[in-house]
Amino acid sequence: MFRLWAKTFKDTRMIRDMVVDDDGTDTRTHKVFAAIERICNDFDLSKPVWLDKNINEFKRFSKTRFYQDNFIDSIDFDYLEIHVIDED
Repeated sequence: MFRLWAKTFKDTRMIRDMVVDDDGTDTRTHKVFAAIERICNDFDLSKPVWLDKNINEFKRFSKTRFYQDNFIDSIDFDYLEIHVIDED
């Protein structure tokens, strides 16, 4: 089972979170992008742009943060953090 936890923060406080489960047979990359699409739809956000910093953080730690620079539209929180919490 693949599980990705997404959280939005404002002023160091978590204001919203969501866990996406995926037990399909897709690759890890496909599961991550599908989870982000579900999260963005649920949170009513545009999809974030992956910068080199995000890619490197995610490869190393299975976790990254998306700030205003990663979104085309303005956001009403400080950052969106995604974290893989379970992976089989």
